[in-house]
Amino acid sequence: MDSDTETAKSKRSKKEKEKNKKNKKKKDVASQPDGDGVEVEVEVVHEHPNKTPPVVGYFPSGFDPVKNHANGAGPSDFQVYRHRNMSKRMQLVVRPPGSSVEFVGTSFSGEAAAGHRAMFALGVLDKEAGTLKIVPIAGNKIFRLEPKVKGVDVADNEPANSTLEEMTPQQKFAETTAIWGTKRDIEKAKKKLALKQDENPDSQRNLDVKMKNVSVNKKALESTESHVSRNIPPYDTSATTPQGAYLLDKIILKGEWDYLDDLYDRLHREEEADFSAYPTFIRNRIEKLRKIEDESEKKKLSCIFSYINHLIKFKDQHSFDVFSAKGHKIPNILRHKFANMFAVSELKRLPPEKISLLICYVLVLTLFADDFLTDCIDIAKDLSMSVMAVRQLYEHLGCKFTRKKNTFNGWCATLPVPLKFPELRQRKRKR
Repeated sequence: MDSDTETAKSKRSKKEKEKNKKNKKKKDVASQPDGDGVEVEVEVVHEHPNKTPPVVGYFPSGFDPVKNHANGAGPSDFQVYRHRNMSKRMQLVVRPPGSSVEFVGTSFSGEAAAGHRAMFALGVLDKEAGTLKIVPIAGNKIFRLEPKVKGVDVADNEPANSTLEEMTPQQKFAETTAIWGTKRDIEKAKKKLALKQDENPDSQRNLDVKMKNVSVNKKALESTESHVSRNIPPYDTSATTPQGAYLLDKIILKGEWDYLDDLYDRLHREEEADFSAYPTFIRNRIEKLRKIEDESEKKKLSCIFSYINHLIKFKDQHSFDVFSAKGHKIPNILRHKFANMFAVSELKRLPPEKISLLICYVLVLTLFADDFLTDCIDIAKDLSMSVMAVRQLYEHLGCKFTRKKNTFNGWCATLPVPLKFPELRQRKRKR
Protein backbone atom coordinates (compact mmCIF):
# COMPACT_ATOMS: atom_id res chain seq x y z
CA MET A 1 0.00 0.00 0.00
CA ASP A 2 2.88 2.38 0.80
CA SER A 3 4.58 1.91 -2.58
CA ASP A 4 1.30 2.54 -4.44
CA THR A 5 0.74 5.75 -2.49
CA GLU A 6 4.22 7.09 -3.26
CA THR A 7 3.77 6.26 -6.98
CA ALA A 8 0.46 8.17 -7.08
CA LYS A 9 2.03 11.22 -5.37
CA SER A 10 4.96 11.30 -7.81
CA LYS A 11 2.60 11.15 -10.82
CA ARG A 12 0.49 14.00 -9.38
CA SER A 13 3.54 16.22 -8.80
CA LYS A 14 4.77 15.65 -12.39
CA LYS A 15 1.39 16.64 -13.78
CA GLU A 16 1.35 19.88 -11.70
CA LYS A 17 4.86 20.82 -12.87
CA GLU A 18 3.94 20.23 -16.51
CA LYS A 19 0.76 22.34 -16.04
CA ASN A 20 2.73 25.21 -14.47
CA LYS A 21 5.26 25.11 -17.35
CA LYS A 22 2.45 25.30 -19.91
CA ASN A 23 0.85 28.29 -18.09
CA LYS A 24 4.21 30.07 -17.88
CA LYS A 25 4.84 29.54 -21.58
CA LYS A 26 1.38 30.91 -22.39
CA LYS A 27 2.09 34.03 -20.32
CA ASP A 28 5.47 34.57 -21.98
CA VAL A 29 3.96 34.18 -25.42
CA ALA A 30 1.08 36.53 -24.57
CA SER A 31 3.36 39.23 -23.18
CA GLN A 32 6.14 38.82 -25.77
CA PRO A 33 4.76 37.69 -29.14
CA ASP A 34 8.14 37.93 -30.80
CA GLY A 35 9.74 35.66 -28.22
CA ASP A 36 12.13 38.35 -26.81
CA GLY A 37 11.04 38.18 -23.16
CA VAL A 38 12.51 40.53 -20.55
CA GLU A 39 12.32 39.81 -16.84
CA VAL A 40 12.07 43.01 -14.87
CA GLU A 41 11.44 44.02 -11.27
CA VAL A 42 8.37 46.22 -11.00
CA GLU A 43 8.51 49.10 -8.51
CA VAL A 44 5.66 51.52 -7.78
CA VAL A 45 6.96 54.95 -6.75
CA HIS A 46 4.56 56.90 -4.54
CA GLU A 47 4.38 60.69 -4.32
CA HIS A 48 6.76 62.33 -1.85
CA PRO A 49 5.69 65.58 -0.16
CA ASN A 50 9.14 67.17 -0.57
CA LYS A 51 9.62 66.17 -4.21
CA THR A 52 7.85 67.36 -7.33
CA PRO A 53 5.92 64.47 -8.93
CA PRO A 54 6.09 63.95 -12.70
CA VAL A 55 3.64 65.95 -14.74
CA VAL A 56 2.26 65.38 -18.23
CA GLY A 57 1.61 68.19 -20.67
CA TYR A 58 0.01 68.03 -24.09
CA PHE A 59 -0.33 70.62 -26.84
CA PRO A 60 -3.86 70.87 -28.30
CA SER A 61 -2.56 73.47 -30.77
CA GLY A 62 -0.44 70.84 -32.57
CA PHE A 63 2.98 72.15 -31.48
CA ASP A 64 5.57 69.34 -31.37
CA PRO A 65 8.62 70.20 -29.18
CA VAL A 66 10.55 67.13 -30.40
CA LYS A 67 10.06 68.01 -34.07
CA ASN A 68 10.86 71.64 -33.34
CA HIS A 69 14.16 70.54 -31.75
CA ALA A 70 14.99 68.27 -34.71
CA ASN A 71 14.57 71.20 -37.10
CA GLY A 72 17.48 72.98 -35.42
CA ALA A 73 15.51 75.36 -33.21
CA GLY A 74 17.03 73.90 -30.06
CA PRO A 75 15.40 72.31 -27.01
CA SER A 76 12.39 74.00 -25.44
CA ASP A 77 12.79 75.38 -21.95
CA PHE A 78 10.20 74.29 -19.41
CA GLN A 79 9.58 75.14 -15.78
CA VAL A 80 7.15 73.88 -13.14
CA TYR A 81 5.86 76.34 -10.54
CA ARG A 82 4.25 75.36 -7.24
CA HIS A 83 2.19 77.73 -5.07
CA ARG A 84 3.96 78.47 -1.82
CA ASN A 85 0.81 78.42 0.31
CA MET A 86 -1.36 76.01 -1.67
CA SER A 87 0.87 73.10 -2.66
CA LYS A 88 -1.74 71.47 -4.94
CA ARG A 89 -1.74 74.49 -7.25
CA MET A 90 0.88 73.99 -9.98
CA GLN A 91 1.74 75.60 -13.29
CA LEU A 92 3.74 74.21 -16.22
CA VAL A 93 5.33 76.67 -18.68
CA VAL A 94 7.06 75.61 -21.91
CA ARG A 95 9.09 78.26 -23.77
CA PRO A 96 10.22 77.39 -27.32
CA PRO A 97 13.57 79.05 -28.18
CA GLY A 98 13.38 82.24 -30.24
CA SER A 99 9.60 82.46 -30.01
CA SER A 100 7.38 85.19 -28.57
CA VAL A 101 4.82 82.58 -27.61
CA GLU A 102 4.96 80.34 -24.55
CA PHE A 103 2.69 77.47 -23.59
CA VAL A 104 1.07 77.60 -20.13
CA GLY A 105 -0.94 74.94 -18.32
CA THR A 106 -2.29 75.00 -14.76
CA SER A 107 -3.74 72.51 -12.31
CA PHE A 108 -6.29 74.99 -10.91
CA SER A 109 -8.01 76.40 -14.01
CA GLY A 110 -9.47 75.29 -17.30
CA GLU A 111 -9.66 71.59 -17.96
CA ALA A 112 -7.78 70.61 -14.78
CA ALA A 113 -10.29 72.45 -12.58
CA ALA A 114 -13.13 70.25 -13.87
CA GLY A 115 -12.02 67.54 -11.45
CA HIS A 116 -10.75 64.55 -13.43
CA ARG A 117 -11.46 61.29 -11.63
CA ALA A 118 -9.30 59.17 -13.95
CA MET A 119 -5.88 58.03 -12.76
CA PHE A 120 -2.87 57.62 -15.05
CA ALA A 121 0.56 56.08 -14.62
CA LEU A 122 3.96 56.74 -16.17
CA GLY A 123 6.28 53.76 -16.66
CA VAL A 124 10.09 53.95 -17.06
CA LEU A 125 11.76 50.74 -18.30
CA ASP A 126 15.48 50.18 -17.71
CA LYS A 127 16.52 46.99 -19.63
CA GLU A 128 20.09 47.00 -18.34
CA ALA A 129 19.07 47.26 -14.70
CA GLY A 130 16.00 45.07 -15.25
CA THR A 131 13.62 47.47 -13.52
CA LEU A 132 10.26 49.01 -14.42
CA LYS A 133 9.30 52.02 -12.31
CA ILE A 134 5.63 52.97 -12.37
CA VAL A 135 4.67 56.42 -11.09
CA PRO A 136 0.93 57.15 -10.61
CA ILE A 137 -0.23 60.48 -12.03
CA ALA A 138 -3.38 62.14 -10.77
CA GLY A 139 -5.85 63.71 -13.15
CA ASN A 140 -4.94 67.26 -12.04
CA LYS A 141 -1.31 66.68 -13.12
CA ILE A 142 -2.37 66.49 -16.78
CA PHE A 143 -1.70 69.98 -18.14
CA ARG A 144 -3.37 71.39 -21.23
CA LEU A 145 -0.70 73.72 -22.61
CA GLU A 146 -2.35 76.75 -24.16
CA PRO A 147 -0.35 79.28 -26.22
CA LYS A 148 0.14 82.66 -24.51
CA VAL A 149 1.90 85.74 -25.82
CA LYS A 150 4.79 86.68 -23.55
CA GLY A 151 4.12 89.79 -21.47
CA VAL A 152 0.65 90.34 -22.94
CA ASP A 153 -1.59 87.34 -22.39
CA VAL A 154 -0.37 86.07 -19.04
CA ALA A 155 -2.58 83.44 -17.47
CA ASP A 156 -2.90 84.58 -13.87
CA ASN A 157 -0.27 87.33 -13.61
CA GLU A 158 1.88 84.94 -11.63
CA PRO A 159 5.40 86.10 -10.69
CA ALA A 160 8.31 84.86 -12.79
CA ASN A 161 10.05 83.02 -9.96
CA SER A 162 9.30 79.42 -9.15
CA THR A 163 7.69 80.19 -5.79
CA LEU A 164 4.75 82.56 -5.62
CA GLU A 165 4.84 85.62 -3.40
CA GLU A 166 3.47 85.50 0.12
CA MET A 167 -0.22 86.30 0.39
CA THR A 168 -1.96 88.26 3.11
CA PRO A 169 -4.57 86.47 5.27
CA GLN A 170 -7.33 88.30 3.36
CA GLN A 171 -5.91 87.07 0.04
CA LYS A 172 -5.62 83.51 1.38
CA PHE A 173 -9.27 83.61 2.45
CA ALA A 174 -10.33 85.00 -0.94
CA GLU A 175 -8.35 82.32 -2.82
CA THR A 176 -9.77 79.53 -0.65
CA THR A 177 -13.32 80.84 -1.03
CA ALA A 178 -12.98 81.06 -4.81
CA ILE A 179 -11.89 77.40 -5.00
CA TRP A 180 -13.79 75.61 -2.24
CA GLY A 181 -16.53 78.06 -1.24
CA THR A 182 -20.22 77.69 -1.94
CA LYS A 183 -21.99 79.84 -4.52
CA ARG A 184 -23.36 82.05 -1.75
CA ASP A 185 -19.90 82.56 -0.19
CA ILE A 186 -18.41 83.43 -3.59
CA GLU A 187 -21.13 86.05 -4.19
CA LYS A 188 -20.45 87.59 -0.76
CA ALA A 189 -16.72 87.71 -1.51
CA LYS A 190 -17.42 89.45 -4.82
CA LYS A 191 -19.54 92.08 -3.07
CA LYS A 192 -16.80 92.73 -0.50
CA LEU A 193 -14.26 93.02 -3.29
CA ALA A 194 -16.48 95.54 -5.09
CA LEU A 195 -16.72 97.63 -1.93
CA LYS A 196 -12.92 97.75 -1.69
CA GLN A 197 -12.36 98.82 -5.29
CA ASP A 198 -11.84 102.38 -4.11
CA GLU A 199 -8.55 101.26 -2.54
CA ASN A 200 -7.24 100.20 -5.94
CA PRO A 201 -4.98 102.91 -7.46
CA ASP A 202 -6.33 102.15 -10.95
CA SER A 203 -9.86 103.03 -9.85
CA GLN A 204 -8.70 106.48 -8.74
CA ARG A 205 -7.40 107.45 -12.18
CA ASN A 206 -9.38 110.07 -14.08
CA LEU A 207 -11.76 110.34 -11.12
CA ASP A 208 -12.13 114.11 -11.56
CA VAL A 209 -13.13 113.66 -15.19
CA LYS A 210 -15.73 111.04 -14.28
CA MET A 211 -17.22 113.17 -11.48
CA LYS A 212 -17.91 116.06 -13.87
CA ASN A 213 -20.58 113.97 -15.59
CA VAL A 214 -22.27 112.97 -12.32
CA SER A 215 -25.41 114.83 -11.31
CA VAL A 216 -25.64 115.33 -7.54
CA ASN A 217 -28.98 114.96 -5.79
CA LYS A 218 -28.60 117.64 -3.12
CA LYS A 219 -31.77 116.65 -1.29
CA ALA A 220 -30.65 113.04 -0.96
CA LEU A 221 -27.18 114.20 0.08
CA GLU A 222 -28.60 116.39 2.83
CA SER A 223 -30.71 113.46 4.04
CA THR A 224 -27.63 111.22 4.14
CA GLU A 225 -25.60 113.83 6.01
CA SER A 226 -28.43 114.23 8.49
CA HIS A 227 -28.60 110.46 9.02
CA VAL A 228 -24.86 110.24 9.68
CA SER A 229 -24.67 113.27 11.96
CA ARG A 230 -27.81 112.38 13.92
CA ASN A 231 -26.79 108.73 14.35
CA ILE A 232 -30.32 107.32 14.06
CA PRO A 233 -31.97 104.34 12.29
CA PRO A 234 -32.92 104.50 8.56
CA TYR A 235 -35.84 106.84 7.85
CA ASP A 236 -37.88 108.47 5.08
CA THR A 237 -38.75 112.17 5.43
CA SER A 238 -41.25 111.96 2.55
CA ALA A 239 -43.43 109.33 4.28
CA THR A 240 -47.07 110.28 4.85
CA THR A 241 -47.72 107.76 7.67
CA PRO A 242 -45.86 107.12 10.93
CA GLN A 243 -45.40 103.46 9.89
CA GLY A 244 -43.39 104.58 6.85
CA ALA A 245 -41.34 107.30 8.56
CA TYR A 246 -38.83 104.76 9.91
CA LEU A 247 -38.04 101.83 7.61
CA LEU A 248 -38.82 98.65 9.54
CA ASP A 249 -37.54 96.40 6.72
CA LYS A 250 -34.17 98.18 6.98
CA ILE A 251 -34.06 97.79 10.77
CA ILE A 252 -35.08 94.11 10.89
CA LEU A 253 -33.82 92.47 7.73
CA LYS A 254 -35.77 89.82 5.85
CA GLY A 255 -33.60 86.87 6.92
CA GLU A 256 -33.69 87.86 10.63
CA TRP A 257 -37.42 87.40 11.28
CA ASP A 258 -37.04 83.60 11.42
CA TYR A 259 -34.77 83.95 14.47
CA LEU A 260 -37.20 86.10 16.48
CA ASP A 261 -39.99 83.62 17.24
CA ASP A 262 -39.01 82.83 20.88
CA LEU A 263 -41.67 85.10 22.41
CA TYR A 264 -44.34 83.94 19.94
CA ASP A 265 -43.63 80.30 20.84
CA ARG A 266 -43.93 81.05 24.56
CA LEU A 267 -47.36 82.58 24.03
CA HIS A 268 -48.64 79.31 22.53
CA ARG A 269 -47.39 76.97 25.24
CA GLU A 270 -50.09 75.08 27.09
CA GLU A 271 -48.43 75.50 30.50
CA GLU A 272 -47.96 78.88 32.10
CA ALA A 273 -45.03 80.51 30.27
CA ASP A 274 -42.37 82.41 32.20
CA PHE A 275 -41.63 85.92 30.88
CA SER A 276 -39.57 87.10 33.84
CA ALA A 277 -36.34 87.21 31.79
CA TYR A 278 -37.81 89.78 29.38
CA PRO A 279 -37.53 93.55 29.94
CA THR A 280 -40.29 95.42 31.79
CA PHE A 281 -41.48 97.08 28.59
CA ILE A 282 -42.26 93.64 27.09
CA ARG A 283 -43.74 92.10 30.27
CA ASN A 284 -46.20 95.00 30.58
CA ARG A 285 -47.51 94.21 27.07
CA ILE A 286 -47.88 90.42 27.23
CA GLU A 287 -51.64 90.65 27.79
CA LYS A 288 -51.92 92.96 24.81
CA LEU A 289 -50.21 90.30 22.70
CA ARG A 290 -52.53 87.55 23.96
CA LYS A 291 -55.63 89.53 22.96
CA ILE A 292 -54.57 89.95 19.32
CA GLU A 293 -56.70 87.55 17.25
CA ASP A 294 -54.84 87.95 13.94
CA GLU A 295 -51.98 85.43 14.18
CA SER A 296 -49.85 87.16 11.54
CA GLU A 297 -50.12 90.47 13.38
CA LYS A 298 -49.42 88.73 16.70
CA LYS A 299 -46.30 87.07 15.32
CA LYS A 300 -45.02 90.31 13.76
CA LEU A 301 -45.43 92.22 17.01
CA SER A 302 -43.87 89.36 19.00
CA CYS A 303 -40.81 89.44 16.71
CA ILE A 304 -40.46 93.20 17.24
CA PHE A 305 -40.57 92.64 21.01
CA SER A 306 -37.95 89.88 20.67
CA TYR A 307 -35.67 92.20 18.67
CA ILE A 308 -36.02 94.86 21.40
CA ASN A 309 -35.09 92.22 23.98
CA HIS A 310 -31.93 91.20 22.08
CA LEU A 311 -30.85 94.82 21.63
CA ILE A 312 -31.23 95.61 25.32
CA LYS A 313 -29.45 92.39 26.38
CA PHE A 314 -26.63 93.09 23.90
CA LYS A 315 -26.17 96.54 25.44
CA ASP A 316 -26.12 95.07 28.95
CA GLN A 317 -23.65 92.33 27.98
CA HIS A 318 -21.18 95.00 26.86
CA SER A 319 -21.54 97.14 29.97
CA PHE A 320 -19.18 96.56 32.89
CA ASP A 321 -21.75 97.41 35.54
CA VAL A 322 -24.59 95.14 34.30
CA PHE A 323 -24.46 91.36 34.78
CA SER A 324 -28.13 90.34 34.47
CA ALA A 325 -27.84 89.55 30.74
CA LYS A 326 -24.69 87.42 31.00
CA GLY A 327 -26.48 84.13 30.23
CA HIS A 328 -28.76 85.49 27.51
CA LYS A 329 -28.27 83.82 24.11
CA ILE A 330 -28.50 86.06 21.06
CA PRO A 331 -28.83 84.34 17.65
CA ASN A 332 -25.50 84.37 15.80
CA ILE A 333 -26.93 86.26 12.83
CA LEU A 334 -28.00 89.10 15.16
CA ARG A 335 -24.89 89.02 17.35
CA HIS A 336 -22.65 89.38 14.30
CA LYS A 337 -24.81 92.23 12.97
CA PHE A 338 -24.85 94.07 16.31
CA ALA A 339 -21.07 93.71 16.74
CA ASN A 340 -20.48 95.35 13.33
CA MET A 341 -23.22 97.94 13.59
CA PHE A 342 -22.27 99.16 17.05
CA ALA A 343 -18.48 98.79 16.63
CA VAL A 344 -17.65 96.64 19.64
CA SER A 345 -14.05 97.33 20.68
CA GLU A 346 -11.41 94.78 21.68
CA LEU A 347 -12.32 95.43 25.30
CA LYS A 348 -15.93 94.42 24.46
CA ARG A 349 -17.10 97.90 25.39
CA LEU A 350 -19.52 99.91 23.26
CA PRO A 351 -18.42 103.43 22.27
CA PRO A 352 -20.68 106.17 23.70
CA GLU A 353 -21.99 107.27 20.28
CA LYS A 354 -22.85 103.65 19.41
CA ILE A 355 -24.70 103.21 22.71
CA SER A 356 -26.82 106.19 21.69
CA LEU A 357 -27.45 104.60 18.27
CA LEU A 358 -28.49 101.30 19.88
CA ILE A 359 -30.91 103.08 22.19
CA CYS A 360 -32.40 104.95 19.20
CA TYR A 361 -33.05 101.61 17.51
CA VAL A 362 -34.84 100.41 20.65
CA LEU A 363 -36.97 103.56 20.92
CA VAL A 364 -38.01 103.41 17.25
CA LEU A 365 -39.13 99.81 17.72
CA THR A 366 -41.12 100.78 20.85
CA LEU A 367 -43.05 103.20 18.63
CA PHE A 368 -43.98 100.32 16.30
CA ALA A 369 -44.87 98.15 19.32
CA ASP A 370 -47.24 100.76 20.79
CA ASP A 371 -48.77 101.88 17.50
CA PHE A 372 -46.83 105.17 17.71
CA LEU A 373 -48.25 106.22 21.05
CA THR A 374 -45.86 105.03 23.74
CA ASP A 375 -45.12 105.81 27.36
CA CYS A 376 -41.39 106.07 28.13
CA ILE A 377 -41.45 105.11 31.83
CA ASP A 378 -40.88 101.34 31.53
CA ILE A 379 -38.40 101.53 28.63
CA ALA A 380 -36.36 104.08 30.58
CA LYS A 381 -36.13 101.56 33.42
CA ASP A 382 -34.97 98.82 31.04
CA LEU A 383 -32.30 101.11 29.56
CA SER A 384 -31.14 102.26 33.03
CA MET A 385 -31.79 105.87 32.05
CA SER A 386 -33.77 108.75 33.45
CA VAL A 387 -37.16 109.53 31.95
CA MET A 388 -35.96 112.98 30.91
CA ALA A 389 -32.97 111.56 29.01
CA VAL A 390 -35.18 109.07 27.17
CA ARG A 391 -37.66 111.82 26.36
CA GLN A 392 -34.87 113.92 24.82
CA LEU A 393 -33.89 110.98 22.60
CA TYR A 394 -37.49 110.56 21.44
CA GLU A 395 -37.51 114.25 20.48
CA HIS A 396 -34.17 113.70 18.72
CA LEU A 397 -35.97 111.06 16.59
CA GLY A 398 -38.62 113.60 15.56
CA CYS A 399 -41.25 112.66 18.16
CA LYS A 400 -43.66 114.98 19.94
CA PHE A 401 -45.26 114.40 23.35
CA THR A 402 -48.97 114.54 23.98
CA ARG A 403 -51.07 114.14 27.11
CA LYS A 404 -52.86 110.83 27.64
CA LYS A 405 -54.81 109.48 30.59
CA ASN A 406 -54.09 106.14 32.30
CA THR A 407 -50.31 106.55 31.93
CA PHE A 408 -47.63 106.86 34.61
CA ASN A 409 -46.57 110.43 33.83
CA GLY A 410 -49.51 111.52 31.66
CA TRP A 411 -47.33 112.01 28.52
CA CYS A 412 -46.84 109.75 25.51
CA ALA A 413 -44.47 109.96 22.53
CA THR A 414 -46.06 110.28 19.10
CA LEU A 415 -44.50 110.55 15.65
CA PRO A 416 -45.99 113.28 13.44
CA VAL A 417 -45.46 113.15 9.68
CA PRO A 418 -43.80 114.33 7.55
CA LEU A 419 -40.82 113.56 9.73
CA LYS A 420 -39.01 116.65 11.03
CA PHE A 421 -35.94 116.71 13.22
CA PRO A 422 -34.93 119.42 15.67
CA GLU A 423 -31.99 121.52 14.59
CA LEU A 424 -28.62 120.24 15.71
CA ARG A 425 -26.91 122.60 18.10
CA GLN A 426 -23.17 123.00 17.74
CA ARG A 427 -21.19 123.68 20.88
CA LYS A 428 -19.23 126.89 20.92
CA ARG A 429 -15.52 126.51 21.51
CA LYS A 430 -14.18 128.16 24.60
CA ARG A 431 -11.61 130.80 23.95
